[in-house]
Amino acid sequence: DGELVDWDDARIHVLTPTLHYGYGVFEGIRCYGTDRGPAVFQLLPHTDRLLRSARLYPPLDESPYTSQDLADAIVGLIRANGHEAGCYIRPTIILGYGEMGLNPLPSEPQVIIATWEWGTYLGEEALVNGVKVMFSSYRRIGKNTIPPAGKANGQYLNSSLAKVEALRAGYDEAIMLSEDGYVAEGTGENIFIVRDGVISTPPLSDGPLGGITRSSVIQIARDLGLEVVEEHLVRSDLYLCDEAFLTGTAAELTPIATVEGRKVGSGTRGPVTEKVQSTFMDAIRGKVDRYKDWLTYVNE
Repeated sequence: DGELVDWDDARIHVLTPTLHYGYGVFEGIRCYGTDRGPAVFQLLPHTDRLLRSARLYPPLDESPYTSQDLADAIVGLIRANGHEAGCYIRPTIILGYGEMGLNPLPSEPQVIIATWEWGTYLGEEALVNGVKVMFSSYRRIGKNTIPPAGKANGQYLNSSLAKVEALRAGYDEAIMLSEDGYVAEGTGENIFIVRDGVISTPPLSDGPLGGITRSSVIQIARDLGLEVVEEHLVRSDLYLCDEAFLTGTAAELTPIATVEGRKVGSGTRGPVTEKVQSTFMDAIRGKVDRYKDWLTYVNE
């Protein structure tokens, strides 16, 4: 809410509906070190989506801040924290305490932004060697249960249960199916497969979040002359595909090595994945002029 607060002094009310009922929305954003200093990847698309998420959960939409206000605050916070090599950014719109109960309307929205240095989400070696995934027994939340188009705090309990299930079973990540049995997404990532050189990803109607990294990767792939289609995917498509990978702000672009013990292709990063990943990694570091508008430079 416009005030810089020391990390150890950050406080919220213990009776906020956000704590008790998960009533809040958030974003995950990355800042990368570049030759021109730290730069935030797709900043305004992220702050735009944060406000769209808030519109799904009144009264979070009553926050007075614009998308540009939030973007400016993020840049200022990165400067204040001195993250020259990059950082992870978590803006959140929560509710202050109004009254206890399921009615959130008496509570007023508050905006919190935090930044910290954070490495590769699924491990540095996973960017080449890939990750082991399983299909979760937990289905992705239904379209008429909680709006999947928003990033709401409470809905990620669904993802956390799937993540814990995968980790306890010896896997790195879980793939969640939609209520109709189609492939939806990972616990915090969109999913792509490659068959005969064609890249496929589930449509948003199957429940995945409309990922900003997802749309960036689709654009990169098409700019590289690759065909990308959105289509229903089922479990066997992942067993039989030539390559597969996950995308997300945290995961960036991470190959899938195995699906429930079955090798995907050679069991490591495939050539199409590597081609798209290489361009993506260059783009987030400011090395591709074509995508320079995707970056907001903190010190300029």
